[in-house]
Amino acid sequence: MMENNQFELVLQTISTGLVAMIITETGLDEDTAMEKLYSSALYSALEKEETKVWHYSVPKLYELWENEIKTGQLTLPEY
Repeated sequence: MMENNQFELVLQTISTGLVAMIITETGLDEDTAMEKLYSSALYSALEKEETKVWHYSVPKLYELWENEIKTGQLTLPEY
């Protein structure tokens, strides 16, 4: 497992990229994009290092987030 501060940096980097992609793809403003991301089940999973969701690319995470928004459920791929 990573040191806590290393994981926080990874989470911050991924979150920044994901918010930017949400803004680009949906046209939402930054505050709304952040609110929608941070209140999602995807972000809850992303915050927990042991889920390994942070291993996914930003485009894949966006796809998962978009699917969650459309369906109301978070479905993680099985690898």
